[in-house]
Amino acid sequence: MSTPRTADAARRAAAAAIDAQGTDEAEWQQARLADHLPHLALPTGPVVVVAAHPDDEVLGFGGTIAALFQAGVAVHTLCLSDGEASHGPATPFARAQLAARRRGELASALGELGELPAPVHAALPDTAIDAHEKEARAVIGELLDAVGAAVCVAPWEGDLHSDHEAAGRAAAGAGRDTSTPVWSYPVWMWHWARPRDPRVPWHLASVLPLAEAALDRKKAALARFTSQLELRGPGIEPVLPAQEIAHHTRAFETVLR
Repeated sequence: MSTPRTADAARRAAAAAIDAQGTDEAEWQQARLADHLPHLALPTGPVVVVAAHPDDEVLGFGGTIAALFQAGVAVHTLCLSDGEASHGPATPFARAQLAARRRGELASALGELGELPAPVHAALPDTAIDAHEKEARAVIGELLDAVGAAVCVAPWEGDLHSDHEAAGRAAAGAGRDTSTPVWSYPVWMWHWARPRDPRVPWHLASVLPLAEAALDRKKAALARFTSQLELRGPGIEPVLPAQEIAHHTRAFETVLR
């Protein structure tokens, strides 16, 4: 059982891994994951895609969302927070402004992927989803039930971002509650991990190849997240720098299941 002190140490270590110089995309390309991992077929029933923040669903699964729409499969999205803390400490007014901006960006991004239903917003506090996992689990379960989901797709529990991990745990719990299979997509893993990294359960990994049209839709959707792509201040790198976007614009997406 972890203590507050060990939990704080784990958070600091995770933050350091995410803030560190990441693994270059060229190293991942050389690993040829799509040649070595099993390939998955698209689900044929309704799919619910969960995100911790506006942009997670597009980073990790946006190309497949576009492919599902093209195939006539219903896709529903659920965003647990509004990502209002992405730019660090700020006044409540500034956070509210950023939250509204990010909701608008998400709506525009999903519009690039297809004519999807409006996202469900749980409005849980950014950077504190782990303190609201029961609420997250409940709202995910309600949506899974409401749409008769065949698959739930959510952030990976081992991503080293506390919100992503909490979202993954909540989705796993909701999946058990509703007997819905859960697939997990990594976001920051591509930054802090390396090919064959023992911290990654590669035996659970599969890839979903993306046609050029689906990848183009994903790139257009990612471009809508301007708050995450622009400098956060003089000399302060964007939340999603170019090297991070490169990890998410491959010709396939990866899930753990």
